[in-house]
Amino acid sequence: MLVAAAACPCPPLLVPEVAAGAAPELDAARASCDEAIAALLAAEPDLVWVIGEGPRTGIHEPGARGSFRPFGVDLDVHLGTAPSDAVEATLPPSLSVGAWLLARAGWTGEVRGYEVAGDGSAFDHADGALRLAESGTGAERVAFLVMGDGTACRTLKAPGYLDERAEGVDAAIAAALRDLDADGTLANLDADLARELKISGRAPWQLLSAAWGKRAGTGRLLYEDAPYGVGYFVASWT
Repeated sequence: MLVAAAACPCPPLLVPEVAAGAAPELDAARASCDEAIAALLAAEPDLVWVIGEGPRTGIHEPGARGSFRPFGVDLDVHLGTAPSDAVEATLPPSLSVGAWLLARAGWTGEVRGYEVAGDGSAFDHADGALRLAESGTGAERVAFLVMGDGTACRTLKAPGYLDERAEGVDAAIAAALRDLDADGTLANLDADLARELKISGRAPWQLLSAAWGKRAGTGRLLYEDAPYGVGYFVASWT
């Protein structure tokens, strides 16, 4: 059963060692992520799924490794405790940032990763969400740490240049994350639009929306901003 969720942005710059001299620029985002994950862990889950976009759809088992070496930093992370034997780095950046956030929070319980390709349909994501929430691992209480960014087209210097649609789309995403996706904005986020605006959170958010369903709860939007022209959100669902 899904008992809590946190939605966080996934830029490698969230890791201070990667950001280096620019690290203070995302201090507020990091603090909000810490708050959201603290609320998630306060729900006492037996298992945390870290969910993020990548080139393929599949599960990463406990101990899977991610690395920030492609970003110029000699720093590796693992889903939970590092295995005794060296393993190949297989986590995409989104899951690596999630693993780093959980380690930062001091989580020592079970953690698995779910990498989801961004081109799947909402139906595919709904099916995957139910399987994750029910877990099949024996865990009765499951939590989702959902990693994803909004549009990358908010300014002229943004990775996707300026697109006039981006600000409104990000505002709708922020409201949906605040309101437990009550109006279905995340569930119905168009794949073509997400591709055009370079949204990396579409598939992970749709998994969250499908797993949560129409259950009552409390949603809090803890952070909303667009540093570097990219929409970043932090939300807590309990």
